[in-house]
Amino acid sequence: MRKIILAAAVATAALGLSACSNKTETETEEAVDSMAADADAAADDAGQAIEGAAVETTQEVKEAAAEAADQAEKTTDEVGDDALSVVDQAEEAGAE
Repeated sequence: MRKIILAAAVATAALGLSACSNKTETETEEAVDSMAADADAAADDAGQAIEGAAVETTQEVKEAAAEAADQAEKTTDEVGDDALSVVDQAEEAGAE
């Protein structure tokens, strides 16, 4: 009789561990799925941030290039004006 009771207790314990093991496995799978979803979301956020920074940097480079071109044009105009002034002064000095 003791052996039957002991066998029943062992069987009950084994079923309990099996059920606990299934629950643990399910919870672990859910945790892994959740972590994978979080990692995917973080990667998407990082990708969007990088793309946004690239677009912003491109715009800043375009603006800086346009400003440099404007400055170069102004400098060229000033040099040309100075050259004409020197020519005018030379002509006036030669006419005197």
